[in-house]
Amino acid sequence: MRALVQRVPEAEAWLDKVIVRLRPTLNFLYAMRRRIGTGAIAVFSIWFFVHVMFGANGMVVYRQKKAEYQNLQKEIGGLQQDNQRFTQQINGLENDPKAIEKEAREQLHYVRPGEVIYVSPAPLPPRASTDSKSAKK
Repeated sequence: MRALVQRVPEAEAWLDKVIVRLRPTLNFLYAMRRRIGTGAIAVFSIWFFVHVMFGANGMVVYRQKKAEYQNLQKEIGGLQQDNQRFTQQINGLENDPKAIEKEAREQLHYVRPGEVIYVSPAPLPPRASTDSKSAKK
């Protein structure tokens, strides 16, 4: 403990030297405190703006997600309409004899006794161009 007490004046002298060296810098910083504060606020404001606009949950991402949500809502609406249409078609095929007959005639080519079905021939494949023959002459 005595050794520490004896070294106190040396520590005080060292601290006085440090303070004398730092005093001009500290006085300069104290005089510039408003400019430093204004600069810090400006840097923080710019960083905050960039974060809000382009960050992981920023406005750019928000608008993309909103557009995606609207597209998905439209898709869901279309799928629900298709589902309702198919449900009505199923109910018609289960309960309506006219719907059953219509499907049988269209898909299976069924006919009633005495009816005749006319089938047109398949279209011919396109021929090779005659322009190539005339160009050779």
